[in-house]
Amino acid sequence: MGGPHSVALFVFHVLCVLLTLSEAGSQNTTACARPCPANSSCVRDTFCRCAPGFSPSSGETFTNFFGSCDDINECGPPLTVSCGKLADCQNTEGGYYCMCSPGYELISGATMFKNESENTCRDMDECSSGQHQCHNSTICVNTVGSYTCHCRQGWVPKPGFQDKQMGTICEEISFPTWTAPPEIKSQSLSGFFERVQKMSIDFKSAFPQETIQYLIMSLDDLLKTPGDLEALDLSSRHHTATYLFSGLEQILRTLAKAMSEGSFIYHSPGDTELSLMVQKQGNGNITVGQSQARMLLDWAVAAGAEKSGPTVVGILSSPNMQKLLANASLDLDSEKQTELEEIYESPVRGAQLRLLSAVNLVFLSNTNTDKLNSKVTFTFSHPWEMPGTRKELICAFWRNDSNRRGYWATSGCQTLGSGNGSTTCQCNHLSSFAILMAHYDVEDWKLSLITKVGLALSLVCLLLCILTFLLVRPIQGSRTTVHLHLCICLFVGSTIFLAGIENEGGQVGLRCRLVAAMLHYCFLAAFCWMSLEGVELYFLVVRVFQGQGLRKRWLCLIGYGVPLFIVAVSAAIKSQGYGRPQYCWLDHANGFLWSFLGPVTFIVLCNAVIFVITVWKLTQKFSEINPDIKKLKKARVLTITAIAQLFVLGCTWVFGLFLFDQRSWVLCYTFSILNSLQGLFLFVLYCLLNKKVGCRPGCGRGWDPSPRAPSSPHLAPCAPQVREEYRRWACMVTRNKYSEFATSTSGSGSSQSQTQALRPSESGM
Repeated sequence: MGGPHSVALFVFHVLCVLLTLSEAGSQNTTACARPCPANSSCVRDTFCRCAPGFSPSSGETFTNFFGSCDDINECGPPLTVSCGKLADCQNTEGGYYCMCSPGYELISGATMFKNESENTCRDMDECSSGQHQCHNSTICVNTVGSYTCHCRQGWVPKPGFQDKQMGTICEEISFPTWTAPPEIKSQSLSGFFERVQKMSIDFKSAFPQETIQYLIMSLDDLLKTPGDLEALDLSSRHHTATYLFSGLEQILRTLAKAMSEGSFIYHSPGDTELSLMVQKQGNGNITVGQSQARMLLDWAVAAGAEKSGPTVVGILSSPNMQKLLANASLDLDSEKQTELEEIYESPVRGAQLRLLSAVNLVFLSNTNTDKLNSKVTFTFSHPWEMPGTRKELICAFWRNDSNRRGYWATSGCQTLGSGNGSTTCQCNHLSSFAILMAHYDVEDWKLSLITKVGLALSLVCLLLCILTFLLVRPIQGSRTTVHLHLCICLFVGSTIFLAGIENEGGQVGLRCRLVAAMLHYCFLAAFCWMSLEGVELYFLVVRVFQGQGLRKRWLCLIGYGVPLFIVAVSAAIKSQGYGRPQYCWLDHANGFLWSFLGPVTFIVLCNAVIFVITVWKLTQKFSEINPDIKKLKKARVLTITAIAQLFVLGCTWVFGLFLFDQRSWVLCYTFSILNSLQGLFLFVLYCLLNKKVGCRPGCGRGWDPSPRAPSSPHLAPCAPQVREEYRRWACMVTRNKYSEFATSTSGSGSSQSQTQALRPSESGM
């Protein structure tokens, strides 16, 4: 067993093992029948096994010498090793190692480690160790695992660069160039811009707050003592305000970027207030403001598309700016115009404005504020005033226009509500804003004045007519009865119209409904008596029979009974139709107004037919009565007679029937003038041009106020105690105008009978 043969055999086996191990290390499998693949070794002469860190394509050992051993990625999924926090695994051929993530380092200073227990990674301060690449115009700011380069205070990123990046390059903020507008000649304004130029020279980007305060105080000095600015015309003053707005917005935005992060509020001795906020990063909503104004908006709106530099939000409130904006016009947007016209049921021709709040200038980092992605909410403080009739608190902004040099507008803004001395607004754009008290010109003041003056004059004339018809006996008859009641209805209706047509409170109450119902009845009654005027005129001129008129009881039954029936039925069907928020008149809704327009249209059309027939008959009778009368005189008398009958029959109201659009100022003025003066024309026709109530030919020398001569055609004037000058004018008109037709009796014998048939015209046709 222990002979030389055994020793030799043992030595041989040892040599074989050593040779096998040596060949395995060199990846030579000479000892095996066939060679093993790379990254493997021969086992028991016939098997191959992959080296540590490698995995075979099949089984742990294999005899297929065409197999392979692939590297195991210990760092890839599924993860077989752990390096710990703030470290990364790095795979190697047949192994791996761990190293700290970028921006971190081992406490020991080593670069690699093998196990998680060896992990001592911590944040590396690149800024203190000098391992950063920030430009010298920036400041290195260490972050967890990295660093950023920030612009210094008073510096902003150059165009094309963004702040807080590793490659950021900045430039120092400079005071914007701002010079006086060359087209405005004002010593006060020139003095202000001289101070601005001095600010530009002395400006230091490290102290922007001081410059802002000095700028605001200089603005207050200009606005409190404007000097020759007040002597400028409105266009120049408004252009100056627009120029100041745009310049202040640019300068305040620029100087705010030179400030450190945070908020800044300044209240000047001149009551101008500035509130601004500077923030590097922001999201969500933010509120900025002071005692005169507050603003709520999204930071995304404030920043806009501009990502470089800090985000700035500011609002400047200046009560003194009102002096430059005095008497500025207001441009209502189409939606607001339509809304107001629906409320007031009348065209809105503009508004008289009065500034209540300070003028507030809003500026952001975002310069594209014509159309914002989300709306901005404002709350403006102002002295409380109760809105009245046709008055409203509105939010308006200042719009620049090259032609008008600036004006107030409302497009894109809406008033959310008012209370406790403040008004809240919401806008989808930004500009210079203010709260205005607007008194809307719903009615044309000229037209309203004409109507009121005309009605007042008509009331006096109607009263004189009523007294005439009651006191002058020679003119008593059916036609006089119609005249009298027509004048009474017009007098009562016009009085109620002047006294109560406007609904001051805006609420439709019992008083307003009663006024509307009384107006409905009085004017319907007036038109019914106008229709009776047409009937009497038809009997007088067309039928030419004396005593053909209706009896007095039938006249009263028609004149007062028919309108009473119409009003009673209308009130029974829809009593709410009486009264409107602005006027105590019939409501337009559901066609209720036709309870008045229907009868009026019928009467006016019938009387228009009678008018045409009357004029035609009169034209024929002129030749029969007096063929020798001159054509010019005949045309003049006929024209006067025709015009007089237009007013008596109410035919002038036909203009109102065609007044479909109240913006048609020609029809509006024509209708208002003719119908407000109806009482005056009735007085001229029934009194001044009526021979039986006129003056005798010698009235310039005296007159008889007594009505006790029933057979005399020359009696007292229509009202006692008329002034002498007025009597002379009335007599002159009577002799030269209407009496030429009323007293014409010359002609052939055949015309005498026709003249007698027309004799009732002396009472005033």
